[in-house]
Amino acid sequence: MRVDLFDFELPQELIALRPARPRDSARMLLVPGAGEFEDHVVSDLPQLLNPGDVLVFNDTRVIPAQLEGRRGEARIGATLHKRVDLRRWQAFIRNAKRLREGDLIEFGGGVSAIAETKHQDGSFTLGFQGDEPVEVLLERAGRMPLPPYIAGKRETDEQDREDYQTMFAEREGAVAAPTAALHFTPELVAALNEAGIQQETLTLHVGAGTFLPVKAEDTENHEMHAEWGRIEPETAKRLNQVRASGGRIISVGTTSLRLLESAASDDGVIEPFEGDTSIFITPGYRFKAIDGLMTNFHLPKSTLFMLVSALMGVERMHAAYAHAIKAGYRFYSYGDSSLLLPQE
Repeated sequence: MRVDLFDFELPQELIALRPARPRDSARMLLVPGAGEFEDHVVSDLPQLLNPGDVLVFNDTRVIPAQLEGRRGEARIGATLHKRVDLRRWQAFIRNAKRLREGDLIEFGGGVSAIAETKHQDGSFTLGFQGDEPVEVLLERAGRMPLPPYIAGKRETDEQDREDYQTMFAEREGAVAAPTAALHFTPELVAALNEAGIQQETLTLHVGAGTFLPVKAEDTENHEMHAEWGRIEPETAKRLNQVRASGGRIISVGTTSLRLLESAASDDGVIEPFEGDTSIFITPGYRFKAIDGLMTNFHLPKSTLFMLVSALMGVERMHAAYAHAIKAGYRFYSYGDSSLLLPQE
């Protein structure tokens, strides 16, 4: 499909630079498969779902994966993308033309890495030096990797270390937050439990590729970057039981959705999963694992807007986004939410 089919105009003032406080006070647009859109707030969620439904969260934890350093006199920026092993990460490089294989990059604080391998997409594999765990080095030298549309408008600060982390974050390895879950609070989870709505978690370590623009003119020519994920056998078993008993699987975020769809068989059974996925969902895709999606508002011509268009229809999502823009919803990672229920 033509990428320009997924374009729209967004006023810059609707890009959220800080999250709502409290988190569950963010606005949420209910988008059913047909009929009128409904304006809500996230704390309304228990009343919008059914007893027996299950929300599926991503428990990945964002690491301070953005580094600024020098190779000699040249300034080098690195955004870690995907772990290779205990000491090596694949990274997108700013000022990559000044970097060669074998160069040493000094990031300050006694943190350095060798640019080991240059890849076809321009990224490098960085080998971190020394004996300390890389996680310790990143805490010392790294910053939270805020999306470019936020970082380009203000400096990253200490508040972002808390704001850009969900309450479910346990397993370190993401370089971008699963932002749909940023809206959840202990009070909201308690209300969901009281309403008979279950919660499950899986792990998908979100890579920096989620921020990359689609440069191809046709979706067939866009290549997704792989990300590592895991669904435990017991989690898969419980999710299949929900479906069997008539409940709905509602993915909280596109990261959870992509892993669930990667793990599902053609007949809709969710299998245990561990490994890489580079699934790219565009209109025409047949969803197997999920019955709904809670997600933030995404960038024009992005793979994520293509995904929600696959779930709800291109015209339907353009109409929903036009409603959100007119109503002043806040967009992107720190912005408001939407609840997409195609079967309603």
